Amino acid sequence: MLEALIEPLQYGFMQRSLVIAILVGLLCAVVGSYLMVQRLALLGDAISHSVLPGLAIAFMIGANIFVGAFIAGVMSTMAIAWIRTRSPIKEDAAMGIVFSAFFALGVTLITVIQKDNKIDLNHFLFGNILGVTIDEVRDTAIIAAIVLIVVILLYKELLFYTFDPLGAQAAGLPVNKLNFGLMLLIALTIVASMKAVGVILVLSLLITPGATAYLLVKRLHQVMFLGAGIGVFSSISGMYLSYFYNLPSGPAIVLVVSGLFLLALLFSPKHGVLIPSTYQK
Repeated sequence: MLEALIEPLQYGFMQRSLVIAILVGLLCAVVGSYLMVQRLALLGDAISHSVLPGLAIAFMIGANIFVGAFIAGVMSTMAIAWIRTRSPIKEDAAMGIVFSAFFALGVTLITVIQKDNKIDLNHFLFGNILGVTIDEVRDTAIIAAIVLIVVILLYKELLFYTFDPLGAQAAGLPVNKLNFGLMLLIALTIVASMKAVGVILVLSLLITPGATAYLLVKRLHQVMFLGAGIGVFSSISGMYLSYFYNLPSGPAIVLVVSGLFLLALLFSPKHGVLIPSTYQK
């Protein structure tokens, strides 16, 4: 058993991949907890799909694809806010409009790039964690550090805003800035996760660890800590499954975290579907 755990660590690409997996599992669970509590899962989906044109354009002009993806993510959140405030269109409809348009543009640009350069950019859709470089590990670590530091510094304000936006506004908190700041954190998290699970699967890592923890604990900080543990465990387990069974790494990680959610849904002491109501407190 120990030999099986150590074997993949002999290879540099697995060492880099595991570092990325741990960072992404931790980051997505912490930031995704806010999304789940606010019932804004669609927003994470919208931003994740909206980064595609940014990374495609950045690739075309030779710029850093992380920066391009982040700019596109920020532009999508601004577009959603503009549609919501300047028209009678509701926020969920605005999200659907924006993310479908950005995603279509991104796929189109990637197709054009592939015709001219004969390279495969599809790993941005589904992830290619086994192909990460040292520079990408560094960039992901920097993004993770920035996001986690901001979450720690603004924990109380984000907590108040997340559970009671009207109360936070009445108390004098800058709710618009907090909302935009949260959107920036989500965009950064998605950019950091692109190489690991791709923009299509990143929503699972954003939402599922927090949702699993929510079935087991009550308070937000508990959801964050337990969700982070679930995210890290799922990422590492998915990497080992990918290594030993020759599975695609991103989908393997998502399958593990989805399986853990199913177990919590069925056997949670308080909410478990298969737990008799007399045992649920």
